[in-house]
Amino acid sequence: MRIIEPFEPIQYIMGHTEFCGLDIKVNEDVLIPRPETELLVETAAEYLIANGRRRILDLCTGSGCIAIALTKKLSNCKIVASDISEKALALAGENARIHLTEHVEFIQSDLFCDLKGPFDMIVSNPPYISGPEFAQLQEEVLKEPRIALYGGEDGLDFYRRIFNAAGKFLNNGGYVVVEIGYGQAEAVKDICRNSEGFRMIDVKKDLSGIDRVIAAKWTK
Repeated sequence: MRIIEPFEPIQYIMGHTEFCGLDIKVNEDVLIPRPETELLVETAAEYLIANGRRRILDLCTGSGCIAIALTKKLSNCKIVASDISEKALALAGENARIHLTEHVEFIQSDLFCDLKGPFDMIVSNPPYISGPEFAQLQEEVLKEPRIALYGGEDGLDFYRRIFNAAGKFLNNGGYVVVEIGYGQAEAVKDICRNSEGFRMIDVKKDLSGIDRVIAAKWTK
């Protein structure tokens, strides 16, 4: 009999959750997909369809939900999905097999360290919880992997790393589309503007009216 721990998220107890109309397996090795992240998938698909681009990199893939959802929205796409966690990638691969997804290649990597481009888009829901926010998280959220939540003292470490290196892995005219946390829009926009070669093109609000997704274009 499985022992249920105090404050264990119901999604871990059930072993799965719904994301973009798909049943995604989850466990304590991955972040639980949130409804807000569906906006990230929709935004990425919108730009890819409009520009006929199909080679995608999904950074910090976790359960693989973003990559798998994109394969259901796009035809003839090729996605590389990476994560630093070997356990997360094992579950992501299992999800891909369940959904008969053959267009996703899973690679263990600390962001770009073991990856080769170029890509038409880099999409990511990176860790973005700041130090002060982390100290106030609910007990249920603290059951999720810290590595998938904590984004440095100000929550912006991964955005700096992504925009600093992304241009080396993008085709000319390629995109970076990232999910952001509450109140981070201006800071992430500044990171983008200060990263030579990128141009801010869009900020999407979630259903609560919160800036949730930022899109930028590589113009070199």
